[in-house]
Amino acid sequence: MAEQRTAPVTAAGANCFKEAVCIDAGRIYDSCTDKDCLTDLQVYFTDRVQPVIDSAISVKCKDVEIITVYVDVESVPFNKGFYSVDITFFFKVTLGVYSSPAVPAATVVGVSAFSKKVILYGSDGNVKVYCSTDPRNCCEHDNTNMPKASVHVVDPMCLDSKLVECGAGPMFESGVNLPSSVCSKFDGEFNCCKPQKTVLITIGLFTIVQLERSVQMMIPAYDYAVPDKESTSTTDDPCEVFRKIKFPVNQFFPPKLSESEQL
Repeated sequence: MAEQRTAPVTAAGANCFKEAVCIDAGRIYDSCTDKDCLTDLQVYFTDRVQPVIDSAISVKCKDVEIITVYVDVESVPFNKGFYSVDITFFFKVTLGVYSSPAVPAATVVGVSAFSKKVILYGSDGNVKVYCSTDPRNCCEHDNTNMPKASVHVVDPMCLDSKLVECGAGPMFESGVNLPSSVCSKFDGEFNCCKPQKTVLITIGLFTIVQLERSVQMMIPAYDYAVPDKESTSTTDDPCEVFRKIKFPVNQFFPPKLSESEQL
């Protein structure tokens, strides 16, 4: 006898088609994934940190995280429907700096940046969008014909770091123009002193870039989504809350190599 499967019902009438409704949704017209290995990115430091770097004998990269990402979209000339997405990543770099073999490492932070461009298809649009919730709806504002670009990125993996002498060669920049929102996250001023040494890092970066437009779509509607799950009452007894937490077995017994490869 063939096994019968029944679709789960999460709300009353959820399996009963009721009507077709029109919704406003973001349709992704094009997207791409990138796996970039960024070699020898220069790290910039404030005037309070640079003297520590200049007196260092070695460095070790502890962590790299995304501060912010700037995205700009422009149409590609003579290629209708395609757009260039210019992306600039700003990284906060945490380093362990060694000034002597007998002295513990000092922890300092710097900033690094990387820019890239991708070409994606974003279709055509000839409308301007004005919304009643937009505070600018009483006046003209920029054309909104451009598709919306979104960048999904995880904090990069630091693969290598090295301390190098700046010298007089053109390879290293003495300063960098940073947005005020990035500078405000660091103690001190950038571009205030000529560095004697600098740090170069190599990182691995995973990104997904998408171009989307707001479109009207017809979808089947079954019924209003009335939650069936009841709320869970809370208690003021911290021990009662603790008893409900599962024992963290994995924290005491790390997975074997074969198990970790399956994760």
